[in-house]
Amino acid sequence: MSAATFNTTVADSATMIRRSYLRMRRYPTLTFALVLTPLVVLVLFVYVFGGAMGQGLGSLSGGRKAYLDYILPGILLMGVASSAQTTAISVAKDMTEGIIARFRTMDIARGSVLTGHVVGAWTQCMLALVVVALGAVGLGFRAHGGAGGWLGAAGILALITFAVTWLAVGMGLAAKSVESSSNTPMILLLLLFFGSSFVPTATMPVGLRWFAQHQPFTPFNESVRGLLTGHVHGGDVIATLAWCAGITVVSYIWSLRRYNRDPDRAVA
Repeated sequence: MSAATFNTTVADSATMIRRSYLRMRRYPTLTFALVLTPLVVLVLFVYVFGGAMGQGLGSLSGGRKAYLDYILPGILLMGVASSAQTTAISVAKDMTEGIIARFRTMDIARGSVLTGHVVGAWTQCMLALVVVALGAVGLGFRAHGGAGGWLGAAGILALITFAVTWLAVGMGLAAKSVESSSNTPMILLLLLFFGSSFVPTATMPVGLRWFAQHQPFTPFNESVRGLLTGHVHGGDVIATLAWCAGITVVSYIWSLRRYNRDPDRAVA
């Protein structure tokens, strides 16, 4: 890639990122929904189920406070999964409402459109996660891992969000309609429940336990939980990094192929 081409790509990507930020500012209810949903679920699980669930966490037993410490990583990942649904819908709308067709007629870097979606959605999701984390602190959560734990968890969540956002872009590009684009990311929310987000995997039946322990959201949860509690396990972090790298690479290639394969995609 020549220097001129590189500069053009950067400039076009910056324009598309600005477009995403303007959309975020124009539709603040989307960001509000990304924050509100995890917060409501957090309050529901802590104050409705936490008294009973907290007694079944083994060495962590201790009622609502212990359960709040346990489920916060799952709630943060719920925010990531919810953001994926919003991203897929946004991409599908662009693909079906003609704006992408318009961009294709313009002399702009093709990859800049997807870059704008990814960076905009990543920023929106990370802002939402900060608010959810502050809400958890307000409910009494304290990170025993200290400032280093918070920074490590933030870094892991940033990588997970980046990987899941690229996956959501691919889902949005592959969707036949805006309506169907909102359904595909639901599998990410289901994976949260079939993992260690809300209960330890050791309490599950054998077959389900095996699946829960080998799907990506379990090491995601355990890495964030370990960093925040100060008991991080290196194997979980390595698994998380491997899953993030794999999802990002596969989703990036998938997204580019879908984007380049549908130059004349009509309104569904």
